[in-house]
Amino acid sequence: MDEELLQRQLPHSVEAEQAVLGSILIDPRCLPDVIEHLRGADFYIRQNREIYETVYSMFNFSVTIDPVTVLDHMRQNGVYVEHISRSYILQLMDTTPTAANIREYIHIIKDKTLLRRIAETAGDLSAMVQEGTDSGQDVLEAAEQRIYSIRQGRSARGLTPISSVLIEVYDRLTELAANDSPVPGLSTGLTDVDLAISGLNKSDLILLAARPGMGKTSMALNILLHAGKFSGRSVAFFSLEMSREQLALRLISNESFVDNKKLVTGKLNEQDWEKVAAASDSLNRTKILVDDDPTVTVADINAKCRRVEDLGLVVIDYLQLMQSAGGNPRSGENRQQIVSDISRSLKIMAKELNIPVLCLSQLSRAAEGRTNKRPMLSDLRESGAIEQDADIVMFLYREDYYEKETENHNLAECIIAKNRHGETRTVELQWLPEYTTFSSIERRRGEY
Repeated sequence: MDEELLQRQLPHSVEAEQAVLGSILIDPRCLPDVIEHLRGADFYIRQNREIYETVYSMFNFSVTIDPVTVLDHMRQNGVYVEHISRSYILQLMDTTPTAANIREYIHIIKDKTLLRRIAETAGDLSAMVQEGTDSGQDVLEAAEQRIYSIRQGRSARGLTPISSVLIEVYDRLTELAANDSPVPGLSTGLTDVDLAISGLNKSDLILLAARPGMGKTSMALNILLHAGKFSGRSVAFFSLEMSREQLALRLISNESFVDNKKLVTGKLNEQDWEKVAAASDSLNRTKILVDDDPTVTVADINAKCRRVEDLGLVVIDYLQLMQSAGGNPRSGENRQQIVSDISRSLKIMAKELNIPVLCLSQLSRAAEGRTNKRPMLSDLRESGAIEQDADIVMFLYREDYYEKETENHNLAECIIAKNRHGETRTVELQWLPEYTTFSSIERRRGEY
């Protein structure tokens, strides 16, 4: 019976746990290394966990760490057991050969923690299947989410002390202070847009909306290309409207500055071929990933993105073409509710993957009937939750689209209608129709 109980214990290493604690007591200088990699929950044996949590707390308050002070703090915290604790502390020091191998001991403990979390996840998923209240899709989604969390080294989040959050905030501020870039997030490649929205920041849902023909996809590809070339990270583009070949042609046109019509017809001269070859070489060096599945759902995108190494940005073209997670809409479910669910899921995905998600959206025809045809937040189709879920909402507007005789030919406006990182404003951009791309006004002026 005892043997059966022992077999049912979750994976752990008594020796490695004792060796880490013994190393800390023998040579407290190794503690920063341990603190960086281990948390109290990594220790399976309760007595070891209580000793480590005491040491962890003492380290945070810069208290001298040795067997006497550790025992004293354990007594104060009510986790000291007379004789057993004192003899156990001495035993830890006695059985640890040297603190020099601390990294090896840490590695063993981390590996056992990983095995325990996998075992716990497997148990939870089995329980979900046995209960029979969830669909196969729900169980699969829960499985992917839990495994992704384990891969990222994150446990299921509970209530977190503000002290832990402040440490993360301080680390982020230190990182920003050391960064030479004028904006904290990924650059869009458009200087004024970057300054207005502070770049594309982690966990943000950014909505780029416009009427058809204004250049939504072009701007999204601009941003994708710039992030792919200069961030050094993987960037993913999910197109529900265009094929992969069309996307590649647009990217080549943007990068090579060869007229898009020439690329579509193949009427290229020798100089054009050289530009296309150079652009292709440049694109080959990026980690741009494309997906042209027109039936993709948020759950599909989430699952695909979890498998991408070092993902920096996701772009989706466009919101209204997406299906709800259940595929075909259920009877009685209206389109507004479906779009609201999709936008909420996209925001959750941005937070979970900790990356910016740029989603394109169509606008309703309401603006067409107004004298001033500039878009407003109320023009968002099936708006409902979209406006609420998005951290940033940007509209594209070109006066020459409606007024052919206007003086503002090929001048575009990027209207920032909602901005959780700053003020709302309008940024002027240059529209280059032959290359289906946008550029900063300053850049164009500087070129001539």
